[in-house]
Amino acid sequence: MRGPATIRLATAADAASLAGLCEEHARYERIPYQAEGHDQRLATALQQARLHAWLAEQSGEVLGYASTTLDYATLAGRAYLHLDCLYLRPNARGQGLGPALLAAVCQHGRSQGCQELQWQTPDWNQGAIRFYLRLGAQQRSKVRFSLEL
Repeated sequence: MRGPATIRLATAADAASLAGLCEEHARYERIPYQAEGHDQRLATALQQARLHAWLAEQSGEVLGYASTTLDYATLAGRAYLHLDCLYLRPNARGQGLGPALLAAVCQHGRSQGCQELQWQTPDWNQGAIRFYLRLGAQQRSKVRFSLEL
């Protein structure tokens, strides 16, 4: 029998596990993933507090994660928390871990003085869209762009 699931803040020591989840997440979202050095970059970002991440675990197995960065909205004139990623392995979905991860993220945002959490999800990911709407999120339509530097 498996123990209860827990949510905990990730540390630099969790970077390899987090990188593995990121690889799965990228494959799920059909985007390229660059494995080389990823865990080291994550460890550095976590250590420098440029990135905050939470892990969902059960019986020692990492089942998913959420990660955030602090950002600033020029139009609102205030900081907000950006939910960069929220991912659960398929076998961990529907068990309340998504809302638990999001609750940890929101608590962190409030502790940083943020009044808003912002994020995006692919338009084809109807399961995620339904999940966010059930939690009371407001959908805003935008087109996402990326430009290599």
